[in-house]
Amino acid sequence: MNEIETFDVVVVGGGPAGATAAHELARKGRKVLLLDRAGRIKPCGGAIPPRLIRDYAIPESLLVARATAARMISPNEVKVDIPIEDGFVGMVDRDQFDEWLRNRAVSAGAVRRTGLFEKLERGADGVNVVHYRVRERNRPGEGTPARVCARTVIGADGAKSGVARQAVPGAENTRYVFAYHEIIAAPKERPPGYDAARCDVWYQGRLSPDFYGWVFPHGDTLSVGTGSADKGFSLRNAVGALREASGLADAQTLRREGAPLPMKPLRRWDNGRDVVLAGDAAGVVAPASGEGIYYAMLGGTLAADAVEGLLRTGDVRSLATARKRFMKAHGRVFWVLGIMQRFWYSSDRRRERFVSICKDKDVQQLTFESYMNKELVRKKPMAHVRIFFKDMAHLLGLARV
Repeated sequence: MNEIETFDVVVVGGGPAGATAAHELARKGRKVLLLDRAGRIKPCGGAIPPRLIRDYAIPESLLVARATAARMISPNEVKVDIPIEDGFVGMVDRDQFDEWLRNRAVSAGAVRRTGLFEKLERGADGVNVVHYRVRERNRPGEGTPARVCARTVIGADGAKSGVARQAVPGAENTRYVFAYHEIIAAPKERPPGYDAARCDVWYQGRLSPDFYGWVFPHGDTLSVGTGSADKGFSLRNAVGALREASGLADAQTLRREGAPLPMKPLRRWDNGRDVVLAGDAAGVVAPASGEGIYYAMLGGTLAADAVEGLLRTGDVRSLATARKRFMKAHGRVFWVLGIMQRFWYSSDRRRERFVSICKDKDVQQLTFESYMNKELVRKKPMAHVRIFFKDMAHLLGLARV
């Protein structure tokens, strides 16, 4: 395979997970190819917590808005406002944010190419050959075939990852929510109740039978979206209804985007030899909340560490450390959120009680502290005890809604 260019690592996918992995490995001196599919922007509310901003040195210029409050709206239109005390949630536009991450990887030494991944093939010498197609603007058709050799491969090519399906056993056994949003221009005349520093989350069955709808500020624009695993549910109609309910029906629509979101981490992230997954390809979108950017970037970092360990030592067991480290840090949170989504999002009656629970100051404080810092809050045991008994009262129907 000497006639084919060889890389230490080929990262397939240039979203937050792939771009982060490429950056981490390039700055360690590895020869990295970042293979990205052009022209695709994932539907995303664009919220990033302070922990991400700190850990990954995100410049303030990328923040198009700062959310200082969240509003939860129940099926009966009960509104619960939750202030974000002593902080904010950063809001980013994914087209700008992802491109900045890719450029940072290139500045660290990664080679960036635009192409559509096709397949992995094992060469005669046992090294992976990554096949892809390069699509050129001025040349219609399916593109020019290309290939490179890869000592290791990181699959960060999103939900329903081609790398995962070809290389990692069991990758096809994943449950998805399909997300759809519309980016609209912020109205010049603000509708009643509009707040450019507030994230609105709508828990109503008409907007999603098993997820939620959102209206998130992005400075001059807004992301209005919803999601569902129900294939017969019209997401586009639901977003239209959400825009109407929010007074945004007449706002200019700038673009529409949709994509599947995995709702559970895969049981295995590597092939035991030279491939490891990261981001949506590994299934690390938080259930119930749909949050993915922080977990994708952390997954990219852990995948990079695992690959570096393999390249340095030759020990293939290094690849499994990516999933082990992630689940040790966040597995319990994902488990709790999965249960919460299945229970509280199953009917409007339960959604009503869920929003009512969120009126509680203990719930608000512990939830946002955990979200902002990506750690379970353990320093307030009595608050947890109070929340437990309040939750039980709601579950048993003993609490007022």
